[in-house]
Amino acid sequence: MNDKKRAKYKSAHQASGRKTANLIAFIVVIAAWLILSNILSQFIVGYPMAWILGTTILEPFWTLIYYILNYAVAIALVCLVPVAILKIWRKRNHKKTTALKKVENELSTSPAELGVNKYPTFVDIGLAPIGYIVYLVAASILTQIIAMIFPAFDVNQAQDVGFNAIFTFSDRMFAILAVVLVAPVAEEIMMRGWLYGKLRSKFHGAKGVIIAIFVTSLAFAVMHGQLNVGVSVFVLSAILCLLREVTGSIWSGLLVHMLTNGVAFYMVYILMGA
Repeated sequence: MNDKKRAKYKSAHQASGRKTANLIAFIVVIAAWLILSNILSQFIVGYPMAWILGTTILEPFWTLIYYILNYAVAIALVCLVPVAILKIWRKRNHKKTTALKKVENELSTSPAELGVNKYPTFVDIGLAPIGYIVYLVAASILTQIIAMIFPAFDVNQAQDVGFNAIFTFSDRMFAILAVVLVAPVAEEIMMRGWLYGKLRSKFHGAKGVIIAIFVTSLAFAVMHGQLNVGVSVFVLSAILCLLREVTGSIWSGLLVHMLTNGVAFYMVYILMGA
């Protein structure tokens, strides 16, 4: 190999390395920002509510209000705040307008990227129960395998969803609205909408699908903060991502998510009387 070819090969190798490094940085930044936004929203909403309401915040109605405000702030932090900050920065820093505009475009989103650019179809509805059954089987198998490998893994550890005192019919309705409606809608917009959409805009083909599913599902598992729940929701997220990929929207996955939370709510708060 002569010097000219060697230099050309070295330049191409370096360019490829920079591209790979940029893609990895992109994955880390957007996944970390989504997780951080959900943590920040809990502080932004939770502390003022706890200071104003005291222990009253534990009542189901106020827990529902917390759910709504918390997820609203989280979605704003994820989807809107970075773009708004970059726009302000770009207007004040004219020397870096082109670079800032590029980053701004990468962080901006659209209904198509979020998977909400079309109405739900009968296909979305029909795929939902199939996805739910596949999730139940896959999650059960994976959970049992991990439990056999790691005996300390607690399969039955309960997830704290914030509703610890449900006494009346209205209490139950508030809890259902929060757990079965508000949480699934918000999480699908952020996870299978914003995060998965961003990843698929960067990574294409079968490899892109695998990367987007793995990163989205890992972030979703981390957000839930419990190992046993994390394993289950990782599998759930993988199924929801596949449904997003097949249908081109979040609607079928949203139905599966609502069904999953609804069945879990029934089992814990109604059938078992928690």
